[in-house]
Amino acid sequence: MIGFTAPHSAATEAGSEILQQGGTAIEAMVAAAATIAVVYPHMNGLGGDGFWLISEPGKAPVAIDAAGCAAQNATPEFYAEQQTIPSRGALAALTMAGAVSGWQKALEISAGWQGAIPLQSLMSNAINHAKTGIEVTQSLEDASRKTHPDFKAFSEFTKTFLFDGAVLKKGHTLKLAQLGNTLSQLADSGLNDFYQGDIAQALAHDLSAAGSPINIEDFQSYKAKLVQPLSVDTSIARLYNLPAPTQGLASLMILALFDRVKQQANSEAEAIHLLVECTKRAFIVRNATIGDAQRLKQAQQDWLKYDYLDQLVSDISLNNPLPWPHEAKPGDTIWMGACDNQGRMVSYIQSLYWEFGSGIVSGQTGIVWNNRGTSFSLQPDSLQYLQPGLKPFHTLNPAYAQYHNGNRMVYGTMGGEGQPQTQAALFSRYSWLNRSLSEAVAEPRWLLGRTWGDVSHNLKIEDNLGESVIKELKDKGHDIALAPALSEMMGHAGAVHLDTKNNVTAATDPRSDGKAIAK
Repeated sequence: MIGFTAPHSAATEAGSEILQQGGTAIEAMVAAAATIAVVYPHMNGLGGDGFWLISEPGKAPVAIDAAGCAAQNATPEFYAEQQTIPSRGALAALTMAGAVSGWQKALEISAGWQGAIPLQSLMSNAINHAKTGIEVTQSLEDASRKTHPDFKAFSEFTKTFLFDGAVLKKGHTLKLAQLGNTLSQLADSGLNDFYQGDIAQALAHDLSAAGSPINIEDFQSYKAKLVQPLSVDTSIARLYNLPAPTQGLASLMILALFDRVKQQANSEAEAIHLLVECTKRAFIVRNATIGDAQRLKQAQQDWLKYDYLDQLVSDISLNNPLPWPHEAKPGDTIWMGACDNQGRMVSYIQSLYWEFGSGIVSGQTGIVWNNRGTSFSLQPDSLQYLQPGLKPFHTLNPAYAQYHNGNRMVYGTMGGEGQPQTQAALFSRYSWLNRSLSEAVAEPRWLLGRTWGDVSHNLKIEDNLGESVIKELKDKGHDIALAPALSEMMGHAGAVHLDTKNNVTAATDPRSDGKAIAK
């Protein structure tokens, strides 16, 4: 009774190896998180953030917010010469990296369950991959080519992530020896070294030298924290997700709204139309309300009350789409799910934000730093106005479902703006439209809004969805743009399901380089 899924097979193998040793779902996730930071370096890393949703059988889930906040020197005055915060370079590296602190906080929970597996064992897979080299995937080559114009002049990035200044090529081997040394030091000295020890000193020095506002005090004052998940009841399950600063509220709202209108759908096109319309309503609320938790004007759980949800669906029409666009949120990340032999489950997400984050690489550690701070605004009237110590808006939101029949599921995806939409497609297809878990993950998807540098706000649909479905959506008035089948812009989704008879099912996305294991 174990299961694991990740968007890269090496991470799945690292996690499942720990599970087969009798390790907890948390220990397996930390091993996989370290490995995927090495083998998918464009999507996530130690210089990024993480969010955890952890479930024990018979208990309400707990969540960990391991998102970094703005550095103490990251003030509007620091950016006085900028119209907006740059998306790349040292000025984009302005928030602390929380992922490693999240690993530590999660392992503290795990240690309360059973005797701990040594950190050296959890890190060994990642260390081996870093030192022996990783095979460049198509996803990594595409990210290398896309970011090459931005990063080719960054000396440490060039030394670490390019081949003699050239774009990485699929099938070639990339060695990340310095990152391997850093992982070895963390394994030997403890994860806290990232914030309080030699690694913290090295990172603070390298970031400051590059021109980032982050300093050693920002490292020393940071800690991931436990937070209360958001939840909402639907006809089939109680759904959980992360609170602000994530868009977990939007993910829950989409499914809660669709649950109220799904019976109106008499075709696949109508079901997709209704999901898109629910997405629009949820995104309008999200954009108007979500920022740092300290800036919330009311409890987020209020937006999930029955009366308010009923009000939101009252104007959803089966034939008339709500006019769009709105400001979209890009993002690259990874989602992974685990179930251990005691039925404990983890839904976890880890990210640098855009491909390779800020592009600033610490030469002493091999760690590339995130650019999550570019989500801040320099406009004083903005909900995302930059202030030291606050967290920017996050697209990251791992999900968990507690079905009313006792079954349980962790699920999620990468994809920035697409994360709530893909979660909605996956969950609704599996739970309401009777698809298998693998079908729910693999079937053609859609994406409302802009992503991956695209400036359009239309409804992108994978072209294998079917001509009749696409035509029906166009006839309803949706502005449709076609994307290739199994397009990476639609995210890397996955899920692990555990039923009441302890049968585990796991699925991974054919759009990724992933693997799912269920035993």
